[in-house]
Amino acid sequence: MREIKTADDRVLAVEEWGVLDGVPVLYAHGTPMSRLARYPDDTLFTELGVRLVTYDRPGFGASTLNSGRCVHDAAEDIATIADELGLDRFPLFGVSGGGPHALAFAARFPERVTRVATLASPAPCDAEGLDWTAGMMEANRKSSVAALRGRGALAALFAEEDAESESPATLLPPAEQAVLARPEVQRMLGAAFAEAVRPGMDGWIDDEFALYGLPWGFDPAGITTPARVWHGAQDTVIPVSHARWLAGRIPTATLIEDGEAGHAGHFAATPAMLRWLITGD
Repeated sequence: MREIKTADDRVLAVEEWGVLDGVPVLYAHGTPMSRLARYPDDTLFTELGVRLVTYDRPGFGASTLNSGRCVHDAAEDIATIADELGLDRFPLFGVSGGGPHALAFAARFPERVTRVATLASPAPCDAEGLDWTAGMMEANRKSSVAALRGRGALAALFAEEDAESESPATLLPPAEQAVLARPEVQRMLGAAFAEAVRPGMDGWIDDEFALYGLPWGFDPAGITTPARVWHGAQDTVIPVSHARWLAGRIPTATLIEDGEAGHAGHFAATPAMLRWLITGD
């Protein structure tokens, strides 16, 4: 782990995987995860010659809390990490709750992004014309309703449900369990989740509040970088309607729908997406 200081004296915890002199790719983890979240077989990064850079968003793992943050604030954090690591232009992608944070950087720093991708990403909570909770599992629906009432209401919901006692597997619907039962996925998710909530729940609450209760702070329509938006049509964690909205809003986006996949289908989709990110193929 590497600790990088921000201009406002916060710490961002960074981890690197794969080939350290390889093609740099930045990854934004899901919610609630940490810098330890990634594709569960690290040989993928070495086979592709990828230097994967992951980091804890504020309040997760070893990164300093940043109360009141919105999705757009991730852009400056990613820029700080890239500057410290000597990265000029690079591709990046985000899974689930990390998707909007990857898009934030592409919107703010288009000159530094070669390609950007999201997998199973939500759309903004104020997305025009989108019924945000339609087809969504009950836990996320309840969180979104609470977040729209304010961070305090969301924190109260977390306290009521004692979310910290959950495991990554129990947070997702039964349809996702076949993927989550794979030993390598269990090991990776267990470690990534434990690290995410190690300092407490505030990072998780802030992340959900930024995703479910606040405007993102940028318009995806302004993204000019080549983009791909992947989503499983059977996803009830974040319904596929979110991906359709994003792909329709981002002028450079290509939508990829997997008719058989749910939320955890992003694991199977990651190798092809990584190849596109580094080669355009």
